[in-house]
Amino acid sequence: MSTKIVNPILPGFHADPSICRVGEDYYIATSTFEWFPGVRIHHSRDLVNWETVAMPLDSKVLLDMAGVEPSGGIWAPCLSYSDGLFYLIYTVVKGHMREIFETPNYLTTAPSITGPWSDPVYLNSSGFDPSLFHDDDGRKWLVNMEMDYRKQVRGENPFVGIVLQEYDPQLKKLVGKPLNVFQGTPLACTEGPHLYKRNGWYYLMCAEGGTSYEHAETLARSRTLQGPYEVHPENPVITAWEGSIDGKKPSHLFRGLLHDMGQSGLKKAGHASICDTPDGRWFLVHLCGRPLPGTNCCVLGRETALQEVEWREDDWLYLKQGGNHPQDFVELEEDVPVIEEMRKSGVERVYTFEDQEEFARTFLRDFQTLRIPRDPQDINITHRPGWLHIRGRESIFSRYRQSLMARRQTDFSFEAETELEFDPETYSQSAGLVYRYDEDHQYYLFISRDDETGSLTINVLSILAGKVVGFETLPLKETGRYRLGVEVHMEKGEFWYEEEGQRKTIGGRLDASALSDDRVPGAFTGAFVGVCVQDMRDEEKAADFRFFRYKAL
Repeated sequence: MSTKIVNPILPGFHADPSICRVGEDYYIATSTFEWFPGVRIHHSRDLVNWETVAMPLDSKVLLDMAGVEPSGGIWAPCLSYSDGLFYLIYTVVKGHMREIFETPNYLTTAPSITGPWSDPVYLNSSGFDPSLFHDDDGRKWLVNMEMDYRKQVRGENPFVGIVLQEYDPQLKKLVGKPLNVFQGTPLACTEGPHLYKRNGWYYLMCAEGGTSYEHAETLARSRTLQGPYEVHPENPVITAWEGSIDGKKPSHLFRGLLHDMGQSGLKKAGHASICDTPDGRWFLVHLCGRPLPGTNCCVLGRETALQEVEWREDDWLYLKQGGNHPQDFVELEEDVPVIEEMRKSGVERVYTFEDQEEFARTFLRDFQTLRIPRDPQDINITHRPGWLHIRGRESIFSRYRQSLMARRQTDFSFEAETELEFDPETYSQSAGLVYRYDEDHQYYLFISRDDETGSLTINVLSILAGKVVGFETLPLKETGRYRLGVEVHMEKGEFWYEEEGQRKTIGGRLDASALSDDRVPGAFTGAFVGVCVQDMRDEEKAADFRFFRYKAL
């Protein structure tokens, strides 16, 4: 018997995977950008079934992202284990839409994957994607990409290589001078470094080619940590790019074009890391994207996939199946049953609010807030038992204090619905269902009130590229309890609401493909669906939600 691993193993927005094995336990840390808590850590004992077990950056001490730009925040964390501790390295990107990036890097440690995590140690700000390497002589080394803003100003590739510097765990700081040990290949945009050691070789893995369809993973090696590093003879070790590699790859970070989609459904393959198994096999995890058919739009964001790799006689790493293109399926020799409740996609989830333990185990693991922690005074299930109570704060455009909780879209076609009780007094108070990418790209179905007529209203607001492109409002019968939903089939979506037992559509067709990296400049996340409440007058009016249902179609 054998088991077929279906890629991606972490569907929906789960980017920049960093894999770490401790005994028989595998852990993958992924980026969360502006979504809070920061960093998602997933656990498996069989490489087939993955469960979110920790979101370590869960306090303002560890992470404060108020005001960060969309797709800022947590970029490319690195998880490692040494000396009885988990080490988590991460960047808090406070600005990335201008020539100079603000990229402070931090380190936190914990004796267990569930914490407690130590207060953050500041490391440096010279670039992003930091990684910690634990050498076999006991010394520890930080690597991160370096960015030269002067080149960015001149319109040149600002990614100038990978910087190495020693970390002293006793002093809790970097020591010695940073050294640029690898300037990358013609693929350009050298980032996401990880160091490994095997058979006397130091191996440096780096993401290259940008974050779109030209994405790739480069491997280089050296007999000494400081280099020089020689590049893999068949580089890149993994990519989904079908074009030629001739030194003319795009050097700009934010490029997304419609290209030949090739045979595999996995595109944008790159930003990889590796680990071995207790029986000596090796696996590589990498980010990927799956475009909607006939488009270059990956509405599910950048996801995490897994490939089996092998070391050959030349001491270089290769995909086991040959070539350098990712596979949709990976065969395991052993029979591993799939645990249905651990699947992230293709299922129905109904979130109810009767039990605090269940609330924490399901809803708070799947749903996140924007930029700041969930305030239990604003969002809780204790104010009204059996209901999710949300007190309205700032608007859906705010980067500071939104009262919003949303989960990843993990299926190309899905339906989401909720039922709420809400009694607004003015147009500046609203509550409802949001389908969004970021503040400038979102669709909102909400209940409010028309001050002039005094009537309750049902409304749809459509925002694309920062502009309101649609606004529909209709009178709504006052029943006290309202059911709202959204149905999405590939690139087409539609809001609906229920009135007098009948489902009615509102707002016209929604373009789901607009909620993707490929349609949003400088963006790296994915589509979310959830609930939110606004009170732009008093910040007091609340709504109560009876349930939230997400179902793959």
